[in-house]
Amino acid sequence: MGGTGQDEDGRGRLGNALSGLAVAVGCVLFLGGFVWGALVYQPYTVPTASMAPTVEAGDRVLAERIDGADVRRGDVVVFRDKLWGDMPMIKRVVGVGGDEIACCADNGRLTVNGKAIEEPYLLQGDGPASQKFTASVPEGQLFLLGDERMGSLDSRSHLQDPGHGSVPRSAVSARVDAVAWPLDGGLIERPAGFAALPGGVSQPGPVKLMLGAVVTGAVLIFGGAAYGPVAGRLGRTRRAGREVSGVV
Repeated sequence: MGGTGQDEDGRGRLGNALSGLAVAVGCVLFLGGFVWGALVYQPYTVPTASMAPTVEAGDRVLAERIDGADVRRGDVVVFRDKLWGDMPMIKRVVGVGGDEIACCADNGRLTVNGKAIEEPYLLQGDGPASQKFTASVPEGQLFLLGDERMGSLDSRSHLQDPGHGSVPRSAVSARVDAVAWPLDGGLIERPAGFAALPGGVSQPGPVKLMLGAVVTGAVLIFGGAAYGPVAGRLGRTRRAGREVSGVV
């Protein structure tokens, strides 16, 4: 009879130790995920609907801090350029240095170096541009369009500027990886239409790992903290059951 109490005490001490460890590890993951995110990502509120339906006006996005040299075609980037009003803007890169951009091919698609590009992110029913154009992208520059092609003020509006509407790679400060708010916004996918071109598309940042660390940490914290009350309640229930049956 005394042995049973000792066994329960032993299990209780082990359970308490494991629950404490779970809370400690959970805190490291939870806080570490937020710190990691603060170092890698910058939040950005989308000011206009020029990138709809990929991101809408007022959406809160997570943009990975990157060097402009790492930008690839298809990336949605945050940039700032004096000729564009010297304020943070968000657009999609459709051309890089050396590219010939044109609209539109016989099938109605945007072309890059003569290759027609599938653009599934455009608003349903929208064409790739509201008017025909061609542009040569200088080396070290980027050609940018909004996904809402009918209303976006983008490289097409600056074709007469130096660089044929392009901006320097150095103007880019971040690449958008995900919509943080609203919560159903999800990740920004890399478009397959640009993957076959030289340089391919970029790889997603660590946003999935960061969110995984935060969620796992929260689960461990709540699970570990809940162990004590749950274990205590179960122990009292077992003791009450033994007393009723006459076992002490």
